[in-house]
Amino acid sequence: MSTEPETTEDAGPGTPGADSTPGPADRAGSGEADTGQAPATEGGDADAGQMPEAESAEAGAGQASNAESAEAGAERVPDAESTEVGAEQAPDSQNTEADAEQAPDTQNTEADAEQAPDAESTEAGVEQVSEAEAELRAQQAERERIEQRKAEKKAPIQAGTKLSGKAADLLAAVRAVESGEKPVATVFEESRPAPRRSAPEPERRPQPVAPEPVAASAAPAPEAVRAVRQVLAEGGAPEALAPQTAAVLGEGADEQLRTDPWQLLRIPGVRPEQADGFARALLGAECGPDDERRGRALTGWLLEQAALAGHTALEMPALLAALAQRGVPEPDSAVQDAIAEGEALVFQDALEVTAGAPAHSDEEGAEEDEERPVRVLVGLERYALAEESLADGLARLVNSVPKQDGSAEDWERAAAAAQGSAAELIRAVAGQGLVLHTGGEASLVEPAALLNAARSLGLRAWAATHGPIGRNRFAARLRRSGQAADVSEQADETPADSPVAAVSGLLAGLEGPGRDAEGALDLDLLIVLDAPQLDVEAAALLTESLPDGARLVLSGDPAVLWSVGPGRVFADLLAARICPQVASRRPDPGPLGELVSGIGVGELNQVEAPGKEVVIVPVRDAGEAVHRTVQLVVDSVPRAIGVPAEETQVITPGHGGAVGTRALNAALKERLNPGPGRFGGFDPGDRIIHSPVPGRALQGRVVTADGEGLHLSCEGETVVVPKERVEQSVRHGWALTAHQAVGSRWPAVVVVLPGDAAQALSRPWVYTAFGRADRHLSVVHGVEQALARAVAEIPAKPRTTRLPVLLAPQISGT
Repeated sequence: MSTEPETTEDAGPGTPGADSTPGPADRAGSGEADTGQAPATEGGDADAGQMPEAESAEAGAGQASNAESAEAGAERVPDAESTEVGAEQAPDSQNTEADAEQAPDTQNTEADAEQAPDAESTEAGVEQVSEAEAELRAQQAERERIEQRKAEKKAPIQAGTKLSGKAADLLAAVRAVESGEKPVATVFEESRPAPRRSAPEPERRPQPVAPEPVAASAAPAPEAVRAVRQVLAEGGAPEALAPQTAAVLGEGADEQLRTDPWQLLRIPGVRPEQADGFARALLGAECGPDDERRGRALTGWLLEQAALAGHTALEMPALLAALAQRGVPEPDSAVQDAIAEGEALVFQDALEVTAGAPAHSDEEGAEEDEERPVRVLVGLERYALAEESLADGLARLVNSVPKQDGSAEDWERAAAAAQGSAAELIRAVAGQGLVLHTGGEASLVEPAALLNAARSLGLRAWAATHGPIGRNRFAARLRRSGQAADVSEQADETPADSPVAAVSGLLAGLEGPGRDAEGALDLDLLIVLDAPQLDVEAAALLTESLPDGARLVLSGDPAVLWSVGPGRVFADLLAARICPQVASRRPDPGPLGELVSGIGVGELNQVEAPGKEVVIVPVRDAGEAVHRTVQLVVDSVPRAIGVPAEETQVITPGHGGAVGTRALNAALKERLNPGPGRFGGFDPGDRIIHSPVPGRALQGRVVTADGEGLHLSCEGETVVVPKERVEQSVRHGWALTAHQAVGSRWPAVVVVLPGDAAQALSRPWVYTAFGRADRHLSVVHGVEQALARAVAEIPAKPRTTRLPVLLAPQISGT
C-alpha cells in the first residue's frame, strides 16, 4: 500500500494499521456511526415529556443490527442508540449497549434514511403509482396470502401431551391465545427448558397472486388528519405527525390516541420517553409506569426495534430485561398482555443437546426422557409468518425433483465446456432444486456461465441482483461472456432483452419474465446474486413465487454486511447444509483483491501496490479528514489514477457527525456542483441517492424540477419524486454508508474512517467498504489501531432467527 501526505503522486509506503493508540470512539461524536440513518429525532434525547420539532425529527439509525446497519430510506426508526437491546439490559435511547449474544447492536448498523422516518417521513407515499408502490403492494399481497394460508390450517397441532411444569403452562398459554382466552400470569415468570413442540407438516403452498391495485382513498381523509392534529397539539406532540399518525392508526385514529396515548409509539421515529410525555399531557394523574397500555405498547415497540436491528424474534429474558430497563414494573405481565391481544407471538424452539450431557436414568421415566431444552422466543407475527413460509418454500425446493429440461448428457456437455467451479455449479444445478454458491466479485463469471448454459438448453433462466447498479454490471458481464472479463467495465444501461432484473423489480412485476396464469414467476431457473442482502420477507416472496419444478440458486459473498431487513437467510442456509454448496476457487485479482481477501479472514495485510491501487491518507482530526477527502475526489484521484470525480464514490461509517455523509456531501457539492439548492436543497446535476421504500437505495442524479416534483435519473430509469417526498426520500449521494453501497462497485472508492467512528467498525463493515473499489482505493485513516483491531477481532454479531430450527427437519433428508 502507500500513504499520501499531500497528493497521491507523493505517496510512500504504508499500511492501514498504525502503531499508535486509537483515537476517540465516542458514538455521540459520530452521530449515527454506520447506522446509515438520519438521526432519530434531533430532539430524541430531550426531556421525556418533549417531542422534537417536525423539522428536526429526523428518524435515525433503527435498523442497527449486530454487525451491520439497516440502511433504509423511508425512515422507519429512531437513531442508532435507540435499538440496542441486550440480554441483560434494555435498549436505552442513550446509554444501553447491546449484548453480543442476544441483542441488536448499532455499531455497524446502517439504517439510512430509507428506514428511519422522521416526523413527516411517511406522509405522502400513497399518492403516486410508482415502482415503490408496486413493490409494497406485491409484498402486502404476499403477506396476506401467507396469513390466509396459516389461518386455513384445519386444527391446532396436537403436541406436548406429555409436557409438565412451565413447559405445559407455556403451551397452554399459546393455545389460550389461539382460542381468544388470556393466558395465566405465571407463564413467563421463568424461562426453564421445556420440550419442543412438534413441527407442523409442510403444507402445499397456494400459488402466488398478483397484487391488487390500492385504492386512491388509501390516504387519510383531511378531516381525519385535522382530528389527529388536534389531539397531538393537546398532548404537546408535533402536529406534523398528524398525516403519518392518521395513516398508521387508520379509522378513528384520534379516538385511539385519546383512549391509549401510547399508540403513538407505533409511529416510526417516536421514542418511549416522548410517548410517555404525550400520555402524561392527555391522561394527567391517570398516567403511570404500571399502566398496562404502556407495557403492551413498549413490548411491541421493543420487538419492532429488534426487527429493525435484524432479529426476527427476541429471547424472552432479553425482552423482559428490556422492559424492566424501560421502567415497566411487571414485564412478564406486559408480555402476556401483548400476546393475549395478538400483538406478539411466543415460540419454543428446541436447543441442541450438549455433547456428553448425562442421559436420564430409567427411574426418571419415559416422560422426562422425551424432554429437551428449549428457548422461549417472542416475535412479531409478520416476521414469524414470513420465516415459516420461507422454510416451507425452501423445503419444497429441496425435496422436489427439478423439471427435466435437457437430458443428463446435455447438462454434462455444458459443464464440460465450463471450467473449475463453474462446471461444479452447472452439475449441481442439473439435479437439485436449491443450490448455494459463494465467492467474491471475480466469481460472478460462474453464475454468468450457468445462466448462459441454462438458456442454451432451452430453460427460461433469469438472474436477479440487489439493485440496478449490480443488475447493469451483471448484464454487461453476460454480454462479455466467452471473453476476458474486465470487472471494472461499467454498463450504461440494461438491454430490454437481458435476462437480468433487480429483486425489487422482479417481485413487483416491473422487471423480469412476469408471472404465469397461476401467479408464479414464468421461469425455470432463478439465480439470485447478492444473496446475503435478502431479508426473510423478500426471501419468502421469492421462494413462494417459484413454480413447481423450478431451480433456485442463491449466490453471494458471505463476508459482506448482512441484509437491511430482519433475518440472515444466506448465512442460516449455509450453516444448515440442507442443499449442495459450491465455493468458488476464483480469487479477486490484484492488490485490491489480495487486501480484501485478507480482511475476509481477519487479517489486515500490507500489500504491494505499484500502480497506487491502494493509498493510505493519515489524518489527525475531523476537519482534516473532510479536507483530504474532497482533495482526493476532486484532484488527486482524477490526476494520479485517471478516474474522474463522477466515477469516484466516498464511503463513511455514518450519516451524522463532523465526517458523516451530511458533512461530506455538503463539502463535495460545494466543489463539484455548487448552487443555491432551490429545489428542496438540490440542483440539476447533483449526485443523489433515492430511497423510495424502506430498505431500497437507488443512486442517480438530479435532472430538473417542476410542479410535479424532483426529476431524477437512476441508472437509466426516470424517477419523479413529489415535492412533499423530497426531504424524506432523497439525499445527496457523493458520500454513502457501506450498507448503501452493498451490491455496487465503482472504479475508485475513498473510504473515510474518522477517529470518532472507531466503535462503528467491524470486519464485515471494512470488508464491504474496501471491496467496493474496482481499480483504486484511498483510505482516509484517522482511527489508528482500531482498524486492524476491528478486522482481527470484531466479526458480525449474531442475529436471533428461527430459520435454522425451522429447517432442521430437512437436514436428515439430505
